[in-house]
Amino acid sequence: MQYASEYELARLDLDMLAWEDTNPPIRKPLKDSAGQIALFIETNEKWIIEGCYSDLLAIAIKQANEVIFLNPGLDACIDNCRNRPWKPHKYESAEKQEQNLDMLLD
Repeated sequence: MQYASEYELARLDLDMLAWEDTNPPIRKPLKDSAGQIALFIETNEKWIIEGCYSDLLAIAIKQANEVIFLNPGLDACIDNCRNRPWKPHKYESAEKQEQNLDMLLD
């Protein structure tokens, strides 16, 4: 998020379009997410897409002029999941976010 702000880039968080709003969450059909990605790219000249969905990134990468891949390793990812702050743009409460932790770790 800091990178997007610093360079005035539109930002797309793939978590926001990859999942149905169900309990437990389930993945949206790929064509639905692909349409949202295409619309985002069409309406933003400078952009950044963040997420770890190889099927969704494969759609966006064709339009990218630079790709930065970060791989902190499994242990760091698990630690980040366990220690993540509440993300109010994704969850209505910290408790709702915590309810998805097991699914996220799986």
